[in-house]
Order: sequence, then C-alpha cells, then structure tokens
Amino acid sequence: MKKKSPLRVPVTSGLKDIYAMDMHAAYQAACTGHFNVLAFGRLAAAISVVRSALEEHQTKLPLAIETLDAAIETLLAVRRRGDETDVWEITESERPSVLNGIDMAEQCIGTLDVALLAQTAAKLLQNV
Repeated sequence: MKKKSPLRVPVTSGLKDIYAMDMHAAYQAACTGHFNVLAFGRLAAAISVVRSALEEHQTKLPLAIETLDAAIETLLAVRRRGDETDVWEITESERPSVLNGIDMAEQCIGTLDVALLAQTAAKLLQNV
C-alpha cells in the first residue's frame, strides 16, 4: 500500500502580502523615525517564523537560513538597545542586514505551506 503524503496547501499571494506588509511597513517605519516596539515585534516575528519554518522544510535556497540568521542577530541588537533605552531604531549600518533578511524571507515564503507557517508561528509564540 502506498503511503499518502500530507496535503500541502501552498502559501497564497494574500498570505505573502500579509508577511510582506508586516516586514516592509516596520522597516519603512524604522527608516522614517516612526519605529516602535510594536513594529519591531511584527518585523521580528515575520522573519523568525519564516526562518524556523525553512529549517524544518530544509530549504534548497542557498544562504537562506544564514541570511535570515544575520537579520535576526541584527534585530536582537536592536531589541537590546530598545529595551535599555526605550529608543527603537535600526541604525543606518544595520539596515542592509535587515533588508537582506526581508528580501530573503519574501523569496522563501513561496516554498512553504500554510500549515507549516501556522504551526511554526504557534510553536514560536508558545516559547515566548
């Protein structure tokens, strides 16, 4: 008897748009001086969910996880500063790393499925 593979529901363009909006709106807020803890949280969550889902899915995109890890490391530094000073900003020198992470997350999200993203988000939220 042939083993059935689980149903894969691809990520729709609407879901891609939601992730893109969360990342790009937060990044734009950082670039225009309107960044805050809420925008930071949306950006960090979106990148973290995609990165963790890719780890489970074993992405074939070269340097995807490394690029997302670099963006997450940068965001951790932003968070430390924000927690200490209550000033939330992505400095000029940190922006390329974060923007590369956003671009990579957008490229990768289409290789994932809805259930994997939802499960990963729930697991990460539970660990917070």
